[in-house]
Amino acid sequence: MRFASRRGVCLPNPESRISNPGSHAVTATIQSRAAALILDAFLDYNARFSDITRRAKRRFERRDWKYVRVDAHARIDLYDVCLKETLGRLELLLEERVRSRQIWASMRGEFEALIGPMLDRELPKTFFNSLSRRYFHTSGVAADIEFVALDQEPTAGIEDAVDLHRYSAADGLDAVCERILADYPFANGYADIGGCVKAIARTLGQRMRARGGDRPHTIELIRTAFFRERRAYLVGRAVARSGITPLVIALVSAEDGVRADAVITEVDQVSLLFSYTRSYFHVDLPTIADNVVFLGGLLPHKPVEEIYTVLGRAKQGKTERYRHLFRHLEAHPEERLVRADGERGMVMAVFTPKAYPLVFKVIRDRFAYPKDIARRQVEEKYRLVFRYDRIGRLVDAQEYRHLRFPRRQFEESMLEELLGECAETVVLVGEEVLVRHCYVERRLRPLNLFVREADDEAAVRAMLDYGQSIKDLARSNIFPGDLLLKNFGLTRGGRAIFYDYDELCLLDTCCFRHLPEARDEDETRPLEEWLTVREGDVFPEMFPRFLGVPARLREALIARHGEIFDAEWWREVQQGLARGDYSDIPPYPQSVRLHARET
Repeated sequence: MRFASRRGVCLPNPESRISNPGSHAVTATIQSRAAALILDAFLDYNARFSDITRRAKRRFERRDWKYVRVDAHARIDLYDVCLKETLGRLELLLEERVRSRQIWASMRGEFEALIGPMLDRELPKTFFNSLSRRYFHTSGVAADIEFVALDQEPTAGIEDAVDLHRYSAADGLDAVCERILADYPFANGYADIGGCVKAIARTLGQRMRARGGDRPHTIELIRTAFFRERRAYLVGRAVARSGITPLVIALVSAEDGVRADAVITEVDQVSLLFSYTRSYFHVDLPTIADNVVFLGGLLPHKPVEEIYTVLGRAKQGKTERYRHLFRHLEAHPEERLVRADGERGMVMAVFTPKAYPLVFKVIRDRFAYPKDIARRQVEEKYRLVFRYDRIGRLVDAQEYRHLRFPRRQFEESMLEELLGECAETVVLVGEEVLVRHCYVERRLRPLNLFVREADDEAAVRAMLDYGQSIKDLARSNIFPGDLLLKNFGLTRGGRAIFYDYDELCLLDTCCFRHLPEARDEDETRPLEEWLTVREGDVFPEMFPRFLGVPARLREALIARHGEIFDAEWWREVQQGLARGDYSDIPPYPQSVRLHARET
């Protein structure tokens, strides 16, 4: 018998054909080969994923920023590419039997035995599920042909990361930091390695003392650097008698070499790096689950699904989100699915579990005036955000299909809205509600509600960060389209995040105009009767009219960010983008950055 190998796993060649398909033994052999084919396909996907991921280091060294985004897109698309290839190979092997549930049920058992020894066996299980769902268009779950155990944790029994650099601090922090940078070399070298070492050591020592702790006796770092956008990160922890402190060293690649840019030791600040509002890291980890456990220990409030996702394993993140949500619904039969707080959307119907921090967004069958877009265009907006650099200001919206919820858990008015206004997508199937398509996001407090509820100081802070978020998005070539506060939410850390994408567009597609002066006879006429507006026209001077906030908040916003209401500012941003100017928006506060004089 011929064998195919993928990264050291020896498998029977799944492409071999067997005659006499009627015999039981032959059928069993076919099932085994089909299971081996799927595992081989997953291992091939994993190897290609790693190939793309490893390029991040070379891109960073060469400052090849254009291809950083190309690689990010290629890696996101790779999963579906590999699924299509695998479906074709299965059809060649199984022929008409490819749609036999009995064959797939047997394949499931064979596949589970093959992946049993793997630490990351949950990843190939998800790959198997993706294939079976595409063949059978499964709604809800199909336990006979899928891996669906809601009671399992993907990291159960895994205690810690197995691949760490460990440094004793007995000789002092300077010596440790020197060894650290030596263990993470770059082809373009460090611009001032001595200065970087001193700045990192000094800052880490100061942070530990400020926290009331003692000097660390050990530093542990994941061996592989994390890359995203234009930065690299060394991620780990400082261990002292007083406890464990997260430690992230941020590096930038300058024209004269790599420099240390920041030392991050606060849980909330490290959490921002791994946020659901950020693009995915490129980090070539030999195994995933143990590193998820390690990172979970540093970020105790971060759901495991979000850690998988930000490591680039978005499909596994979706699987874990599904697993945890429906485990919650099963364990809490009193839970209710209700209309999400905030104003009723013209494009989306949005529901949420009362006691679980997710929202489900379902596209309505028809959009109320003045919305003049179609379902396809809305889906394209969400696809754009999924593939885009979200710079900490756009929430990651995961796309789900064929979810089933218990009818009894829906609030009646919410269910009536879904069945009446989203009938193309939501249907009743017995005592279950089938949602054929939706987007799932982390639940945020709508900004328009927050500024009404919060005290004056907190409301002003939120408004100022709202203005900063608009600037950050603009400098990354994103125009939200609809700047109403209801389309922004506030995170637990107080960051304003945009989450309503049906009007979102690239900044370079907009034409920013000043309002023309009105003639005397126009002042009593409606604006639309004397102002000519073309597609793509935007009048920033009109933004303050629609904010709907008290005068003190509007005045504070204008005082700090008044330029966002000036068409000329937007044009200047467009011109800078056209020239290729880059606005550096670090994913950490200025307070943790190392001063230029220190590095």
